[in-house]
Parts: sequence; C-alpha cells; structure tokens
Amino acid sequence: MERVLRLVMSCPDQVGIVARVSGFLAQYNGSILEANHHADLEQGWFFMRNEIKASSLPFGADKLAETFAPIAKDLNMSFQVTDTGAPKRIVLMCSKDSHCLADILNRWHSGDLACDIPCVISNHEDLRSLVEWHGIPFHHVPVDPNNKQVHFDEVERLVDAADAETVVLARYMQILPESLCQRYRHRIINIHHSFLPSFIGARPYHQAHDRGVKLIGATCHYVTADLDAGPIIDQDVVRITHRDVVEDMVRLGKDCEKTVLARGLRWHLEDRVLVHGNKTVVFN
Repeated sequence: MERVLRLVMSCPDQVGIVARVSGFLAQYNGSILEANHHADLEQGWFFMRNEIKASSLPFGADKLAETFAPIAKDLNMSFQVTDTGAPKRIVLMCSKDSHCLADILNRWHSGDLACDIPCVISNHEDLRSLVEWHGIPFHHVPVDPNNKQVHFDEVERLVDAADAETVVLARYMQILPESLCQRYRHRIINIHHSFLPSFIGARPYHQAHDRGVKLIGATCHYVTADLDAGPIIDQDVVRITHRDVVEDMVRLGKDCEKTVLARGLRWHLEDRVLVHGNKTVVFN
C-alpha cells in the first residue's frame, strides 16, 4: 500500500486553520490523500487529520514535524506526525477468555491490522498455546492477591522492554493501578462487556438479564484511573428478546465485544482518534 505520513492536530478554533495547514503542505508539494476536520462549537476547539503521500514530500516524518512546529506554535496547536512505514507496536494483555485475543491475533496474522505485536502478557497460562502458535512470545505474570504491585511492576517492565506504543486489554481481568494509567495515558485500550455507563462492574450480563433489557452492547475505551470511565472510542449494541437467557446474552455479547475492540484498535492504529477532555473525536 502507498506509504503515507499522518498529520493529526487540535487547537483553539479560529478562521483560517485549514488554509494555513493545506498551504503549508502545498508549499512542499505534499499530496493530501485524505483530509478530515471538525469544529466543536461548544468547546471552541478544532480537530484535523491529514494523510499525505509520503513520496510527494522532500522529507520524512521527523523533518515534517520540525518544519511544521512554528505554525503549530503560532496556532497554539498540539500535533503529531506518524509514518505508516513504521507500524505501531502493541502489547496484548489477557486473562482466560480467548475471544478478543484470538480475534486480534487472527486479524494481525491475516494482515488486516497493521501493527507489530512483540508479546502477550497474561496473569494465567490458559492461552499460551494460542499465542505461541502465532509465533509471539507469551509472558505469564501471576498475581499474588496479597501483593499485586509485584505483578504490575513486571508488566511495566515487559511493556517497556517491548518498546510498545499501545497496550490492549483483551479481556484482561485486573484493575490497573493509577500510576500505569497515568504513564500510558490514552495508550491503553480496554473492551468493556457492557454498554457503558450501564452495568458497571461484575456480571454485567446477569445485571442486564435481571433488568430485562432489550439491548446489550460493548464499549471500547481508553483506560484511566477512574474505573470504566475513560474516553470512549467505539460502542455497539445487539438486540435481544425475552427468550434470551444469560448464556445467549454472553454469546451475543462476546461477538459484539471482539468486533468493537478490533474496530476501536484499528482507528487508534490509524491515528483516527483525537482525545479532548474525556471525549473523543473519531475520524472514521
């Protein structure tokens, strides 16, 4: 596929931002393959994402960022430049449930997810054979209920050693400490097996069944120190009826979970998710 550089930015809204950015790219003969922008009128904030044909520019990602920096400073703009020629490195974390992990590994194996997976970390041994079949290192890091910090220290060491850009919690069933959430802010993606903010906590499908709901769903979000309250990337729902028992809801919910997690991860990998406060703008 055509190698592209992505220029993603946000700043206080004002007249002329699009013209300023597109004019800058035109100055260096940059060919824009995709352009998206959105103005939040309530917050007075502007968001923009451009994909530029890498071969059309006289320099690479680092020089593009350096050359663009004065404009960003003038506009009080936060921005990043990424290069599709350097796939993001993601560490997957799991516990015992396999559906989300297996789905991501399959999409990666088939080339549908453009990323590198240096390792998988789990607090259980159950999914080792699945991971190692894909040729990916599997790290079993058990949890001592009386001293969980030892587990989290080793997780942090492994993520650092993997030089990971993103951590994906593919039904990893431990609550990360605040220090990890802060260090990898907006770089830890979780799938929650209910349609947040409904049915937070344990046994969500049982809660939903007891409530007699007609829709169940899944929520993909960034992890923060506030449990299940981070910026939402994607959500979806499945319609159910009075005939569905808890087991049916779990089965349907698993299908929804893996689809939503994969979609949210893809958008993150493609730099389509911009976080502002506790909300996201997603250029999908």
